[in-house]
Amino acid sequence: MNNDELYIQRCIELAQKALGKTYPNPLVGSVIVHNGKIIGEGYHHKAGENHAEINAINSVENKELIPESTIYVSLEPCAHYGKTPPCALKIKELGFKKVVIGAMDSHDKVNGKGKKIIHDAGIEVISGILEKECIELNKRFFTYHEKKRPYIILKWAESADGFLDKDSKPTAISNTLVNQFVHQLRADEHAILVGTQTALNDNPSLTVRNTEGINPVRILIDFDLKIPETSAIYNKEAKTLIFNSIKEETRDHVQFIKIGKENFLPYLMNALYKEQIQSVIIEGGRFTLQQFIDADLWDEAIVIKNEGLELKNGTKAPEFNHTAYKTEQFRDNLVSFFKL
Repeated sequence: MNNDELYIQRCIELAQKALGKTYPNPLVGSVIVHNGKIIGEGYHHKAGENHAEINAINSVENKELIPESTIYVSLEPCAHYGKTPPCALKIKELGFKKVVIGAMDSHDKVNGKGKKIIHDAGIEVISGILEKECIELNKRFFTYHEKKRPYIILKWAESADGFLDKDSKPTAISNTLVNQFVHQLRADEHAILVGTQTALNDNPSLTVRNTEGINPVRILIDFDLKIPETSAIYNKEAKTLIFNSIKEETRDHVQFIKIGKENFLPYLMNALYKEQIQSVIIEGGRFTLQQFIDADLWDEAIVIKNEGLELKNGTKAPEFNHTAYKTEQFRDNLVSFFKL
């Protein structure tokens, strides 16, 4: 790794500290370097607060060093007035010697404009350093803006013989170590989705319990509104979207969104885009998962297999013919990771 890559790598590490907390904004980290020494660091903590570059600038003790310094940022500095003024203008005003950008921002409000402001001010600017890693960092943000849908992660746990439950009754398949990993996954993502059957069988609350983090937005697909409002998924612990074919209504933290049953996935994606949901874990039962798999509508999948558990009968795991790019052993559970 050369020096530019090292500092952008540090930007990525900083940005990751806010995973799950910056919606609808991207994850961004920034580092300021003077004569080979880091003199300032910062990252974007949450929407409405300072951007990464501003936090890095504010952390510099001797501001007189700034005109002789390079600022590194994992994503192109913004060029528009949102809740905060544009970072590109601040960089120009302070007169940094050089700017190094990880990935360009495909979001239509930025898209090269930030880089242009800096370049036009006579500041040396380079981009595309560890670009692949910087795009991966914001895979949710980029997918949302480019594909006009959330980033989709499929997740399920199955027995060694390929069942999701025993005799169609709720069955604990994954161990406590995996459960902790799953709760972290929930905290990292924006939303979590289940279908009617899972909500009926398991009465899940879909909240983050075994780890620190924000509860994801809960999404329930319940066309005929079979799930009683006394169910855990309706509790006040998180914002909840109920997709159904009966009514449109909003009250407190629950929003009912009307959607047709036929060919519902495009409508669902459109509605989630409008609701600004950037990523969603599909924790649904077999039927819901299979719909996404058959439509090739997913970005990642996480399959947990309890290698020591034979259930012999129950709901079959989804048909899924893909090769894992990595696997991890959590005691007697094997977790496989897939990318489409």
